[in-house]
Amino acid sequence: MSDMTSDMIENTVETLHGAPSRKAEKTEFLVYFAIIFLATLPLATLTWALSAIRSRSLPDKGPISRAWTQTHIITPMIFSAY
Repeated sequence: MSDMTSDMIENTVETLHGAPSRKAEKTEFLVYFAIIFLATLPLATLTWALSAIRSRSLPDKGPISRAWTQTHIITPMIFSAY
């Protein structure tokens, strides 16, 4: 007969310290999202301004919308590596 107690202890430890909870993952995603958004905002503003100067009219998408779109592209790419 085999000893099941050590196996039960290992499974309990894995359950307690295994993968992070869904709430922790969502919080981490939002933190990364905010940091990336703030990082892309200056460049998005610059490209928006250059586009406005070049075309002599305001582009359809503003700088915040451009940064938001770029952030939606970049952040999932980081988390897909997990």
